Amino acid sequence: MPGRRRGPLSVALVLLLALVSACGNGTEDGGSERPDDKVEVFSWWDGPGEKEGYEALIAYFQQNNPTIEFVNAAVAGGAGINARAVLASRLAAGDPPDSYQIHAGLEQTSDIKAGKVEDLTAMYERNGWRKLFPQALLDATTIGGKIYSVPVTIHRSNVLWFNVRTLSAAGITKPPATWSEFLTIAAKLKAKNITPLSIGPGWTQKHLLENVLLGELGPEKYTGLWNGKTNWLGKDVRAAFEVFAKVLAASNIKTFGGDWQSTLDRMIAGDAAYTVMGDWADAYLGRAKGLRYGTDYGAVASPGTSGVFNFLSDAFTLPKGAPHRSAAEKWLTACASLEGQEALSVKKGSLPARLDTDRAKYSDYLATALAAWQDPATVVVGSATHGVTVDPARSTEIDTALATFVEDRDVDAFVRSVAKTYAGYQPS
Repeated sequence: MPGRRRGPLSVALVLLLALVSACGNGTEDGGSERPDDKVEVFSWWDGPGEKEGYEALIAYFQQNNPTIEFVNAAVAGGAGINARAVLASRLAAGDPPDSYQIHAGLEQTSDIKAGKVEDLTAMYERNGWRKLFPQALLDATTIGGKIYSVPVTIHRSNVLWFNVRTLSAAGITKPPATWSEFLTIAAKLKAKNITPLSIGPGWTQKHLLENVLLGELGPEKYTGLWNGKTNWLGKDVRAAFEVFAKVLAASNIKTFGGDWQSTLDRMIAGDAAYTVMGDWADAYLGRAKGLRYGTDYGAVASPGTSGVFNFLSDAFTLPKGAPHRSAAEKWLTACASLEGQEALSVKKGSLPARLDTDRAKYSDYLATALAAWQDPATVVVGSATHGVTVDPARSTEIDTALATFVEDRDVDAFVRSVAKTYAGYQPS
Protein backbone atom coordinates (compact mmCIF):
# COMPACT_ATOMS: atom_id res chain seq x y z
CA MET A 1 0.00 0.00 0.00
CA PRO A 2 1.61 3.29 -1.04
CA GLY A 3 2.43 5.77 1.72
CA ARG A 4 0.35 8.87 2.07
CA ARG A 5 1.88 12.23 1.37
CA ARG A 6 2.45 14.32 4.55
CA GLY A 7 1.20 17.86 4.71
CA PRO A 8 3.04 20.71 6.43
CA LEU A 9 1.17 20.20 9.71
CA SER A 10 2.13 16.52 9.84
CA VAL A 11 5.78 17.30 9.20
CA ALA A 12 5.78 19.92 11.96
CA LEU A 13 4.20 17.44 14.38
CA VAL A 14 6.86 14.81 13.61
CA LEU A 15 9.65 17.33 14.18
CA LEU A 16 8.10 18.44 17.47
CA LEU A 17 7.80 14.86 18.70
CA ALA A 18 11.43 14.22 17.76
CA LEU A 19 12.53 17.28 19.70
CA VAL A 20 10.54 16.29 22.77
CA SER A 21 11.97 12.78 22.56
CA ALA A 22 15.51 14.14 22.39
CA CYS A 23 14.92 16.34 25.42
CA GLY A 24 13.40 13.42 27.27
CA ASN A 25 16.61 11.44 26.98
CA GLY A 26 18.35 13.79 29.42
CA THR A 27 18.64 13.41 33.13
CA GLU A 28 16.03 14.84 35.46
CA ASP A 29 18.18 17.91 36.18
CA GLY A 30 18.36 18.81 32.49
CA GLY A 31 21.76 17.27 31.73
CA SER A 32 22.22 14.98 28.76
CA GLU A 33 23.37 11.42 29.35
CA ARG A 34 26.02 10.45 26.81
CA PRO A 35 27.51 6.98 26.41
CA ASP A 36 29.09 5.84 29.65
CA ASP A 37 32.61 5.65 28.16
CA LYS A 38 34.22 8.81 29.51
CA VAL A 39 34.46 10.86 32.70
CA GLU A 40 35.99 14.33 32.94
CA VAL A 41 37.17 15.24 36.45
CA PHE A 42 38.23 18.76 37.35
CA SER A 43 40.76 19.37 40.14
CA TRP A 44 43.76 21.43 41.21
CA TRP A 45 46.03 18.45 41.84
CA ASP A 46 48.57 19.06 39.10
CA GLY A 47 51.77 19.94 40.98
CA PRO A 48 54.54 17.83 42.55
CA GLY A 49 53.51 16.48 45.93
CA GLU A 50 49.86 16.29 44.82
CA LYS A 51 49.62 14.74 41.40
CA GLU A 52 51.41 11.53 42.42
CA GLY A 53 48.66 10.64 44.86
CA TYR A 54 45.93 11.75 42.46
CA GLU A 55 47.41 9.58 39.74
CA ALA A 56 47.26 6.61 42.13
CA LEU A 57 43.54 7.26 42.73
CA ILE A 58 42.96 7.57 38.98
CA ALA A 59 44.81 4.30 38.39
CA TYR A 60 42.56 2.59 40.94
CA PHE A 61 39.47 3.97 39.17
CA GLN A 62 40.71 2.83 35.75
CA GLN A 63 41.59 -0.61 37.05
CA ASN A 64 37.98 -1.06 38.13
CA ASN A 65 36.47 0.74 35.14
CA PRO A 66 38.70 -0.19 32.17
CA THR A 67 36.12 0.82 29.53
CA ILE A 68 35.82 4.41 30.81
CA GLU A 69 38.25 7.02 29.51
CA PHE A 70 39.46 9.31 32.30
CA VAL A 71 39.90 12.94 31.28
CA ASN A 72 42.12 14.74 33.81
CA ALA A 73 41.07 18.41 33.69
CA ALA A 74 43.44 19.61 36.41
CA VAL A 75 44.40 23.26 36.78
CA ALA A 76 47.48 23.86 38.94
CA GLY A 77 48.27 26.47 41.55
CA GLY A 78 47.03 28.50 44.46
CA ALA A 79 45.46 25.77 46.65
CA GLY A 80 42.60 25.60 44.16
CA ILE A 81 42.19 29.35 43.63
CA ASN A 82 43.20 29.16 39.96
CA ALA A 83 41.10 26.06 39.37
CA ARG A 84 37.99 27.54 40.99
CA ALA A 85 38.20 30.60 38.72
CA VAL A 86 38.26 28.38 35.62
CA LEU A 87 35.54 26.14 37.02
CA ALA A 88 33.26 29.11 37.78
CA SER A 89 33.47 30.16 34.13
CA ARG A 90 32.57 26.67 32.95
CA LEU A 91 29.64 26.32 35.32
CA ALA A 92 28.34 29.75 34.34
CA ALA A 93 28.55 28.75 30.67
CA GLY A 94 26.60 25.52 31.27
CA ASP A 95 29.68 23.40 30.55
CA PRO A 96 30.21 21.38 33.74
CA PRO A 97 32.73 18.59 34.06
CA ASP A 98 31.43 15.24 35.26
CA SER A 99 32.86 15.84 38.73
CA TYR A 100 34.95 18.53 40.34
CA GLN A 101 37.07 18.93 43.44
CA ILE A 102 35.97 21.16 46.28
CA HIS A 103 36.78 21.59 49.95
CA ALA A 104 34.18 20.00 52.19
CA GLY A 105 32.41 22.60 54.30
CA LEU A 106 31.02 26.07 53.76
CA GLU A 107 33.04 26.44 50.57
CA GLN A 108 30.28 24.35 49.00
CA THR A 109 27.49 26.79 49.82
CA SER A 110 27.69 29.10 46.80
CA ASP A 111 27.43 26.23 44.32
CA ILE A 112 24.61 24.65 46.33
CA LYS A 113 22.63 27.89 46.43
CA ALA A 114 23.20 28.38 42.70
CA GLY A 115 21.88 24.88 42.00
CA LYS A 116 25.14 23.70 40.45
CA VAL A 117 25.54 20.40 42.30
CA GLU A 118 23.36 17.39 43.00
CA ASP A 119 22.28 16.17 46.42
CA LEU A 120 24.16 12.92 47.08
CA THR A 121 22.25 11.92 50.21
CA ALA A 122 20.48 9.04 48.44
CA MET A 123 23.83 7.77 47.16
CA TYR A 124 25.18 7.81 50.72
CA GLU A 125 22.16 5.87 51.97
CA ARG A 126 22.29 3.37 49.12
CA ASN A 127 25.98 2.60 49.70
CA GLY A 128 26.03 2.87 53.50
CA TRP A 129 28.63 5.64 53.40
CA ARG A 130 27.45 7.54 56.49
CA LYS A 131 28.98 4.99 58.83
CA LEU A 132 32.34 5.20 57.05
CA PHE A 133 33.18 8.84 57.82
CA PRO A 134 33.82 10.64 61.14
CA GLN A 135 30.91 12.74 62.39
CA ALA A 136 32.90 15.99 62.32
CA LEU A 137 33.49 15.46 58.62
CA LEU A 138 29.87 14.53 57.91
CA ASP A 139 28.77 17.67 59.75
CA ALA A 140 31.05 19.79 57.56
CA THR A 141 29.89 18.09 54.36
CA THR A 142 26.19 18.38 55.20
CA ILE A 143 24.52 21.65 54.22
CA GLY A 144 20.86 22.20 54.99
CA GLY A 145 20.46 18.54 55.99
CA LYS A 146 21.79 17.24 52.65
CA ILE A 147 25.17 15.89 51.57
CA TYR A 148 26.67 17.34 48.40
CA SER A 149 30.15 15.84 48.09
CA VAL A 150 32.26 12.75 48.72
CA PRO A 151 35.34 13.44 50.91
CA VAL A 152 38.54 11.68 49.89
CA THR A 153 41.18 13.16 52.21
CA ILE A 154 41.80 14.62 55.62
CA HIS A 155 44.58 17.19 55.88
CA ARG A 156 45.98 18.99 58.89
CA SER A 157 46.47 22.74 58.45
CA ASN A 158 48.33 23.53 61.68
CA VAL A 159 51.76 22.06 60.96
CA LEU A 160 55.12 23.77 61.45
CA TRP A 161 57.76 22.28 59.13
CA PHE A 162 61.46 22.80 59.69
CA ASN A 163 64.89 22.06 58.29
CA VAL A 164 66.58 19.84 60.87
CA ARG A 165 70.15 20.62 59.83
CA THR A 166 69.59 24.37 59.59
CA LEU A 167 68.25 24.54 63.12
CA SER A 168 70.94 22.26 64.48
CA ALA A 169 73.69 24.40 62.92
CA ALA A 170 72.05 27.50 64.43
CA GLY A 171 72.01 25.91 67.89
CA ILE A 172 68.22 25.57 68.02
CA THR A 173 67.45 22.34 69.88
CA LYS A 174 63.65 22.20 69.83
CA PRO A 175 60.72 23.70 67.90
CA PRO A 176 58.79 26.60 69.46
CA ALA A 177 55.76 25.65 71.56
CA THR A 178 54.23 29.14 71.36
CA TRP A 179 54.40 32.05 68.95
CA SER A 180 56.25 34.01 71.64
CA GLU A 181 58.93 31.32 71.64
CA PHE A 182 59.01 31.43 67.85
CA LEU A 183 59.73 35.17 67.90
CA THR A 184 62.59 34.64 70.35
CA ILE A 185 64.06 31.95 68.09
CA ALA A 186 63.47 34.19 65.06
CA ALA A 187 65.75 36.86 66.53
CA LYS A 188 68.55 34.29 66.91
CA LEU A 189 68.06 33.06 63.33
CA LYS A 190 68.07 36.58 61.90
CA ALA A 191 71.37 37.22 63.65
CA LYS A 192 72.78 34.30 61.66
CA ASN A 193 71.29 35.61 58.37
CA ILE A 194 68.68 32.85 58.24
CA THR A 195 65.11 33.77 57.38
CA PRO A 196 63.02 32.42 60.28
CA LEU A 197 59.85 31.73 58.28
CA SER A 198 59.31 31.03 54.58
CA ILE A 199 56.04 32.34 53.15
CA GLY A 200 54.33 32.35 49.78
CA PRO A 201 51.40 34.03 47.99
CA GLY A 202 48.18 35.34 49.54
CA TRP A 203 46.56 32.02 50.38
CA THR A 204 49.67 30.84 52.27
CA GLN A 205 49.59 34.11 54.25
CA LYS A 206 45.96 33.42 55.12
CA HIS A 207 46.91 29.85 56.05
CA LEU A 208 49.53 31.25 58.42
CA LEU A 209 47.04 33.77 59.82
CA GLU A 210 44.47 31.16 60.80
CA ASN A 211 47.08 29.16 62.68
CA VAL A 212 48.48 32.18 64.49
CA LEU A 213 44.91 33.02 65.53
CA LEU A 214 44.33 29.41 66.60
CA GLY A 215 47.56 29.36 68.61
CA GLU A 216 46.90 32.70 70.31
CA LEU A 217 43.13 32.45 70.93
CA GLY A 218 42.67 28.71 71.51
CA PRO A 219 40.24 26.43 69.69
CA GLU A 220 36.99 27.77 71.17
CA LYS A 221 37.60 31.44 70.42
CA TYR A 222 39.18 30.55 67.07
CA THR A 223 36.04 28.65 66.04
CA GLY A 224 33.97 31.57 67.31
CA LEU A 225 35.62 33.86 64.77
CA TRP A 226 33.88 31.93 62.00
CA ASN A 227 30.50 31.18 63.62
CA GLY A 228 29.85 34.66 65.00
CA LYS A 229 30.52 33.88 68.68
CA THR A 230 33.88 35.65 69.01
CA ASN A 231 34.00 39.43 68.80
CA TRP A 232 36.45 40.48 66.08
CA LEU A 233 36.82 43.82 67.86
CA GLY A 234 37.82 42.22 71.16
CA LYS A 235 41.18 42.97 72.78
CA ASP A 236 42.28 39.34 72.55
CA VAL A 237 41.69 39.24 68.79
CA ARG A 238 43.57 42.49 68.31
CA ALA A 239 46.47 41.15 70.40
CA ALA A 240 46.57 38.01 68.23
CA PHE A 241 46.83 40.19 65.13
CA GLU A 242 49.71 42.08 66.68
CA VAL A 243 51.49 38.74 67.05
CA PHE A 244 50.66 37.88 63.43
CA ALA A 245 52.21 41.16 62.30
CA LYS A 246 55.42 40.29 64.17
CA VAL A 247 55.46 36.78 62.66
CA LEU A 248 55.09 38.26 59.17
CA ALA A 249 58.02 40.56 59.92
CA ALA A 250 60.11 37.44 60.59
CA SER A 251 59.31 36.04 57.15
CA ASN A 252 60.39 36.71 53.58
CA ILE A 253 57.07 38.47 52.93
CA LYS A 254 58.76 41.21 50.85
CA THR A 255 60.59 38.84 48.51
CA PHE A 256 58.46 35.69 48.25
CA GLY A 257 57.81 34.08 44.89
CA GLY A 258 56.10 31.01 43.47
CA ASP A 259 53.49 28.85 45.21
CA TRP A 260 53.56 26.59 48.27
CA GLN A 261 56.26 24.35 46.85
CA SER A 262 58.58 27.38 46.66
CA THR A 263 58.16 28.06 50.37
CA LEU A 264 59.41 24.55 51.05
CA ASP A 265 62.23 24.87 48.53
CA ARG A 266 63.67 27.81 50.47
CA MET A 267 63.45 25.78 53.67
CA ILE A 268 65.13 22.79 51.97
CA ALA A 269 67.96 25.02 50.75
CA GLY A 270 68.56 26.29 54.27
CA ASP A 271 67.70 29.88 53.39
CA ALA A 272 64.76 29.62 55.79
CA ALA A 273 64.27 27.55 58.92
CA TYR A 274 60.49 27.09 59.22
CA THR A 275 57.27 27.23 57.25
CA VAL A 276 53.63 26.72 58.23
CA MET A 277 51.91 24.53 55.69
CA GLY A 278 49.37 21.72 55.53
CA ASP A 279 50.56 18.16 55.57
CA TRP A 280 50.58 17.89 51.78
CA ALA A 281 54.08 19.26 52.40
CA ASP A 282 55.11 15.78 53.56
CA ALA A 283 54.56 14.29 50.10
CA TYR A 284 56.56 17.08 48.48
CA LEU A 285 59.46 16.79 50.91
CA GLY A 286 59.52 13.03 51.36
CA ARG A 287 58.53 11.86 47.89
CA ALA A 288 59.03 14.57 45.28
CA LYS A 289 62.32 15.71 46.88
CA GLY A 290 63.42 12.38 48.37
CA LEU A 291 64.19 13.79 51.83
CA ARG A 292 64.06 11.80 55.06
CA TYR A 293 61.62 12.64 57.82
CA GLY A 294 63.39 13.22 61.12
CA THR A 295 66.80 13.55 59.47
CA ASP A 296 66.33 16.20 56.78
CA TYR A 297 63.03 17.70 57.84
CA GLY A 298 60.67 17.57 60.79
CA ALA A 299 57.18 18.68 61.72
CA VAL A 300 55.20 19.57 64.83
CA ALA A 301 51.87 21.21 65.53
CA SER A 302 52.15 24.92 64.84
CA PRO A 303 52.93 27.04 67.92
CA GLY A 304 50.21 27.07 70.54
CA THR A 305 48.17 24.28 68.93
CA SER A 306 49.47 21.10 70.54
CA GLY A 307 46.55 18.69 70.93
CA VAL A 308 44.49 20.52 68.28
CA PHE A 309 43.81 19.28 64.75
CA ASN A 310 42.85 22.07 62.32
CA PHE A 311 41.37 19.98 59.54
CA LEU A 312 40.33 20.34 55.94
CA SER A 313 39.03 17.80 53.47
CA ASP A 314 39.20 17.46 49.70
CA ALA A 315 35.99 16.17 48.18
CA PHE A 316 34.37 15.57 44.80
CA THR A 317 30.92 16.54 43.58
CA LEU A 318 28.33 15.51 41.01
CA PRO A 319 27.45 18.67 39.03
CA LYS A 320 23.96 19.08 37.72
CA GLY A 321 23.97 18.44 34.00
CA ALA A 322 27.08 16.25 34.17
CA PRO A 323 27.51 14.93 30.59
CA HIS A 324 28.44 11.41 31.71
CA ARG A 325 26.43 11.02 34.88
CA SER A 326 26.71 7.24 35.26
CA ALA A 327 30.48 7.36 34.84
CA ALA A 328 30.62 10.23 37.35
CA GLU A 329 28.81 8.08 39.93
CA LYS A 330 31.41 5.36 39.38
CA TRP A 331 34.14 7.94 39.95
CA LEU A 332 32.51 9.01 43.22
CA THR A 333 32.26 5.36 44.24
CA ALA A 334 36.01 5.00 43.69
CA CYS A 335 36.58 8.17 45.72
CA ALA A 336 34.56 6.73 48.61
CA SER A 337 36.33 3.37 48.53
CA LEU A 338 38.95 2.42 51.10
CA GLU A 339 41.34 1.22 48.40
CA GLY A 340 41.06 4.44 46.41
CA GLN A 341 41.53 6.67 49.44
CA GLU A 342 44.52 4.71 50.69
CA ALA A 343 46.15 4.75 47.24
CA LEU A 344 45.73 8.53 47.17
CA SER A 345 46.76 9.32 50.74
CA VAL A 346 49.89 7.22 51.05
CA LYS A 347 51.45 9.10 48.13
CA LYS A 348 49.83 12.50 48.64
CA GLY A 349 50.65 13.06 52.29
CA SER A 350 47.07 13.00 53.53
CA LEU A 351 44.84 10.77 55.60
CA PRO A 352 41.85 8.90 54.19
CA ALA A 353 38.52 10.48 54.98
CA ARG A 354 37.22 7.06 56.00
CA LEU A 355 37.54 5.67 59.52
CA ASP A 356 38.63 2.13 58.64
CA THR A 357 42.08 2.68 57.15
CA ASP A 358 44.93 0.32 58.03
CA ARG A 359 47.36 2.14 60.35
CA ALA A 360 50.21 -0.07 59.17
CA LYS A 361 50.18 1.70 55.80
CA TYR A 362 51.35 4.97 57.35
CA SER A 363 54.80 5.79 58.68
CA ASP A 364 56.89 8.77 59.77
CA TYR A 365 54.90 12.02 59.67
CA LEU A 366 51.65 10.46 58.42
CA ALA A 367 51.66 7.99 61.32
CA THR A 368 51.75 10.88 63.80
CA ALA A 369 48.99 12.73 61.94
CA LEU A 370 46.75 9.65 61.87
CA ALA A 371 47.31 9.03 65.57
CA ALA A 372 46.33 12.63 66.35
CA TRP A 373 43.23 12.48 64.12
CA GLN A 374 42.01 9.27 65.72
CA ASP A 375 42.84 10.27 69.32
CA PRO A 376 39.57 11.04 71.18
CA ALA A 377 41.44 13.65 73.25
CA THR A 378 42.38 15.69 70.17
CA VAL A 379 40.37 18.90 69.74
CA VAL A 380 39.17 19.18 66.13
CA VAL A 381 38.56 22.57 64.50
CA GLY A 382 37.92 23.50 60.87
CA SER A 383 40.16 25.44 58.52
CA ALA A 384 38.99 28.88 57.44
CA THR A 385 41.45 29.17 54.56
CA HIS A 386 40.44 25.84 53.07
CA GLY A 387 36.71 26.19 53.13
CA VAL A 388 35.52 24.26 56.16
CA THR A 389 34.28 27.20 58.23
CA VAL A 390 34.14 30.17 55.83
CA ASP A 391 31.85 30.54 52.82
CA PRO A 392 33.22 31.91 49.52
CA ALA A 393 31.77 35.42 49.90
CA ARG A 394 33.30 36.02 53.34
CA SER A 395 36.51 34.33 52.30
CA THR A 396 36.90 36.88 49.50
CA GLU A 397 36.29 39.74 51.95
CA ILE A 398 38.98 38.38 54.26
CA ASP A 399 41.39 37.98 51.34
CA THR A 400 40.92 41.63 50.40
CA ALA A 401 41.41 42.85 53.97
CA LEU A 402 44.47 40.62 54.43
CA ALA A 403 46.13 41.88 51.23
CA THR A 404 45.75 45.43 52.54
CA PHE A 405 47.01 44.43 55.99
CA VAL A 406 50.15 42.86 54.55
CA GLU A 407 50.96 46.21 52.98
CA ASP A 408 50.02 48.65 55.78
CA ARG A 409 50.01 46.42 58.93
CA ASP A 410 47.00 48.39 60.20
CA VAL A 411 45.51 45.96 62.74
CA ASP A 412 42.53 48.15 63.58
CA ALA A 413 41.54 48.55 59.93
CA PHE A 414 41.71 44.79 59.38
CA VAL A 415 39.62 43.76 62.36
CA ARG A 416 37.05 46.49 61.64
CA SER A 417 36.73 45.27 58.06
CA VAL A 418 36.23 41.63 59.03
CA ALA A 419 33.97 42.54 61.96
CA LYS A 420 31.71 44.31 59.47
CA THR A 421 31.68 41.19 57.29
CA TYR A 422 30.57 39.07 60.25
CA ALA A 423 28.13 41.56 61.78
CA GLY A 424 24.96 39.68 62.68
CA TYR A 425 26.28 36.49 61.08
CA GLN A 426 24.50 33.23 61.85
CA PRO A 427 25.90 30.06 60.24
CA SER A 428 23.49 28.23 57.95
